[in-house]
Amino acid sequence: MTPRENLVAELIGDINQHGWIRPDLVSQMGVVLVAVLAGVILYHFLKPQLYSEQSRWQWLGQGVIRLIFPLTALTVTKLGTVVLATIYPTIAFRLIGVADVLLLAMVNISVIAYLLRHVFNEAPWVGRWERRIAALIWLAYALHVVGILPEIADSLDDISFHLGHQRISVLTILQGLASVAGTMLVAMWLSRLAERWLMRADMLDTSLRVMLTKIIQTLLVVMAVLVALPLVGIDPTVLSVFGGALGVGLGLGLQKIASNYVSGFIILLDRSVRLGDLVQIGDRQGVISRLTSRYIVLKGLDGTEALVPNDTLVTSTVVNQSYTDKKIWTKLAFTVGYESDMDLVLQLLVQATEGLERVVQDPKPFPYLDSFGDSAVNVSVGFWIKDPENGQGSLKSEINLRVWHLFKRHGINIPFNRLDVVHFEPSNKLAGDGNLQGYAPPEPNKTVGAPDN
Repeated sequence: MTPRENLVAELIGDINQHGWIRPDLVSQMGVVLVAVLAGVILYHFLKPQLYSEQSRWQWLGQGVIRLIFPLTALTVTKLGTVVLATIYPTIAFRLIGVADVLLLAMVNISVIAYLLRHVFNEAPWVGRWERRIAALIWLAYALHVVGILPEIADSLDDISFHLGHQRISVLTILQGLASVAGTMLVAMWLSRLAERWLMRADMLDTSLRVMLTKIIQTLLVVMAVLVALPLVGIDPTVLSVFGGALGVGLGLGLQKIASNYVSGFIILLDRSVRLGDLVQIGDRQGVISRLTSRYIVLKGLDGTEALVPNDTLVTSTVVNQSYTDKKIWTKLAFTVGYESDMDLVLQLLVQATEGLERVVQDPKPFPYLDSFGDSAVNVSVGFWIKDPENGQGSLKSEINLRVWHLFKRHGINIPFNRLDVVHFEPSNKLAGDGNLQGYAPPEPNKTVGAPDN
């Protein structure tokens, strides 16, 4: 495609001059028709294969599905052009040229939409902006087809200024932004692929997988910057100036940010905390659901999520209940009457914990006779919990309910204090001065508020 060609105008002029019915134009129509049919057939054939749960290509998702039609059709038109060139060596295939431009626009739209969706994890704004991005790409290709895009490019290039010996135009700035955005998008996409591949590597430790992911992401971003700078026309040696400015910035006020990033790599290297660990940091307790370069995500047992900076984990005490063994020991306390059979009570406490999947049975739960109270005997049962990250409230409630039923079934008394409230009716209504007339005191032999055990 030449810089100034107007494909639509040239095609219309060619049809007006030579007519519709001629061998070369009919052949081009046939090639375009075959290309469209090939794209549709291959799309419907491969779609079930890619969407199958057993397919190893399922992770490619809709990105490849949307590329099948335009890539197949574009390939067929290119092959058709080569074949027709041997038959009509002096003919310009303008109809196929217009089809190629439209198919190439579809490829670009599909690729950009696929990269955005996977880089930003299906963020809601991607779906909202996808149509706008597609419209801009279609507009750019439409301007190219009618020959207006080169003129717009020349006009933007005329708006320029000099920065030292370097001439910078609006066109250069736009091309630079597009180059940087494209390389960064590809780098982030590759880092996402590497992250998914590493997270499926079960033979590696979780912390090692996260650390390798962060290293790969950093290297890919650096490589993207090194590739994008020459495309923009900037000498990569300017990074030395940027490095000096970054050093000054770290010294003036970015120490905390740098400390968090360095601490993140330290945590990943020493494996002091890992994904899924139940930890307590300060007054917050929860499960580590995500490790990033700057912070960890601590998901509390109530569902809330706290973002804890990495340097907090390095400089403060962290209670890791899953460091060597994630099981935790807990006790439930009860009171029984003095007339109870203590051997039976202790046996029933252990029986209440049997058969529960979350309670460890080796070592077995153990009952305790803790102390003798004023009006009751204090007993308890201790046991290990397999999965403390799922909370303890529901488990304790289930054990308490079992103890309640077992005690009732075997006649075990659970003493409690009871207050007797005396109700009286005044003989007269309140007098005008607010005093009760005819108040009848309680009987002398009745004590108000005495406990009944």
